[in-house]
Amino acid sequence: MRRHATILVNAGFEVLLVGRLKSSSLPLQEEVFGQKRINCIFEKGKLFYLEFNLRLLIFLLGKSPFLFLAVDLDTLLPNTLAAILKSTKLTFDSHEYFTEVPELVNRSDIKAIWNEIAKICIPYAAKSYTVGEALAAELSLKYNQPFGFIQNVPPLNTNQSLAMKTPRLIVYQGALNKGRALEPLILAMKLFEGKLLVIGEGDLSDSLRLLVQTEKLNEKVEFAGWIRPAELQQYTQKAWLGYNLLEPESKSYYFSLANKFFDYIHAEVPQLCPPFPEYISINNKFEVAIICQAKVEEIASTLNNLANDQELYKKLENNCRMAAKAYNLQRESVKLIQIYKAI
Repeated sequence: MRRHATILVNAGFEVLLVGRLKSSSLPLQEEVFGQKRINCIFEKGKLFYLEFNLRLLIFLLGKSPFLFLAVDLDTLLPNTLAAILKSTKLTFDSHEYFTEVPELVNRSDIKAIWNEIAKICIPYAAKSYTVGEALAAELSLKYNQPFGFIQNVPPLNTNQSLAMKTPRLIVYQGALNKGRALEPLILAMKLFEGKLLVIGEGDLSDSLRLLVQTEKLNEKVEFAGWIRPAELQQYTQKAWLGYNLLEPESKSYYFSLANKFFDYIHAEVPQLCPPFPEYISINNKFEVAIICQAKVEEIASTLNNLANDQELYKKLENNCRMAAKAYNLQRESVKLIQIYKAI
């Protein structure tokens, strides 16, 4: 959202980005757009969502913007109500298949509530879009409303000087949550002579650290915690390989197109990707990744084979350079600006 907000400001719009304040939140940095954090008593669960939506609605009703933009389904209801009550237009940016995230797979009652919110609110949006073509088609079919797509890609920097890579250093960046295939990656490190740097935090932070201790992998696995977006690229560029595997139980992951996928490409770092539509489609055009199942033995075998095949590694690395020219913020920003200037 920082990228999109900056694009819109540079295109002449005034933007206020509203989020939540968590106990683990880093201090805000100065940006060209306005920023507001909502402080909640509850950090997670049903009471959090209820409290956050109420606080967000109250905050939005105190504003009179040209347009409300709801980011993901968990902010759509208050934005829709505010748009109706203020006679203001609404757009919807769906970063994931929210009703099919792993946390809701076996919770049919909660999933039904979010689906009902989506069915009621999405038709009020003047424009809806998501992160990739496959998910756009799926959401369009599910909610009988047209969805476009804006890929979450970094800007192309033709003058960047890439850092020296650390041999056999694998990097994972993102939330440490269920379905990210982090447990099999950690266990695979027992079968691979290399190091793993885990960047991020999440619901599995404690259990993953315990797994590393239990398996006596402290010398091979390092947890870096949260790192500011502006500093993240420095870590990514030093990696030998990026990790982007997902487990297949979640439709949200099946239709995903992760930010990290493009971050690895722009850092010219080959990666492991799951056999899901978006990754296969792009990899068929630019072979930047090795498609791999999220199983310990297969991960370890893939890592060892790549470490012993310098020709393949160089090919993937060179393809990253070409893919970055096709998938970058300069291209996607044109689509984003067109959406908001047409409303």
